[in-house]
Amino acid sequence: MQEIESFKEVISSPKKIVITTHHKPDADALGSSLGMANFLLKKGHEVTVITPSDYPSFLHWMKGNDDVLNYEDKKQQTKANKIIADAEVIFCLDFSCLSRLQDMEHAVAQSKAYKVNIDHHQDPKDFADFRYWSTDAAATCELVYELIVELGEKEAIDEDIADCLYAGIMTDTGGFRHPNTTKNVHLITAELIDLGADNSRISRLIYDTNSINRLKFIGFAITRRLVILEDQQTAYFAISKKDLRKYNSKTGDTEGLVNYALSLDGIKVAALFTEREDGVKISFRSTEEIAVNKFASEFFDGGGHKNAAGGKSPLSLKETTEKFEKLIKENQKTLFNQLELIHEKN
Repeated sequence: MQEIESFKEVISSPKKIVITTHHKPDADALGSSLGMANFLLKKGHEVTVITPSDYPSFLHWMKGNDDVLNYEDKKQQTKANKIIADAEVIFCLDFSCLSRLQDMEHAVAQSKAYKVNIDHHQDPKDFADFRYWSTDAAATCELVYELIVELGEKEAIDEDIADCLYAGIMTDTGGFRHPNTTKNVHLITAELIDLGADNSRISRLIYDTNSINRLKFIGFAITRRLVILEDQQTAYFAISKKDLRKYNSKTGDTEGLVNYALSLDGIKVAALFTEREDGVKISFRSTEEIAVNKFASEFFDGGGHKNAAGGKSPLSLKETTEKFEKLIKENQKTLFNQLELIHEKN
């Protein structure tokens, strides 16, 4: 990896830059992307943000949203491919391996552009020319802020950039409730507020903006789709494609649902299983002493952070939840004792 001085040299003159992030971007993914994009635009670069998929409408308020290209949109894909091919620099934000780009992976991997990876996830793959990475960071937005400051460009952070970065840090710390809410998080968010971030407005736009269908869906999920495994201190939701169609579910409507399961008194592990066209998407959450990322990696082709991880399953929704219940019961002792999760495969 080249040192930061080499990176500074690369971006010292105007370049054609692409910024991308992982499939189904959350607030940290989009906030870091648009925050960095707005910064680089101010420095005279030609910048395009390309996301591998759509993302929740409650993030559309961020400056630059209207110019984002969605790679899943066939009308935009041809244009996106040309921009990627012509790019001189590609920023890869909030993911540690190119497979997280899904259909965009090949285009980015084949590009000869100078690649920058800014991320806080574990086990990064070696695909970047410059990596700004730390698992100690609560959010990629935290690292974007620190990189801009390290470049000596703090004065370039305006209200719009500050809003984007604050949103990512706020959500990836669970509204400053998760164990990753460090002293550094509070210091940086204080700086962002001082630089113009409107913290109360951002919180309202992300947490308190719902459609009627989404509220009805959440109520349905809690009353009809919540399963509690009391002896295993575990709870989960299993959401079918039929459920999603019934409430005209949009991208982002399941966001945060898993936290309702974890909020139950006595529950230490929570999961959300969502049936999609290409399999079952899984979100795991846990209390601070339990490392669900190891569980996700070992059994569900996933990973992530200690208390917030994801995975996937090619099985049916019913088969996936049955597998989960079996594994939780078999591995309860090691999982709940925060030991290395060991599984002897049959």
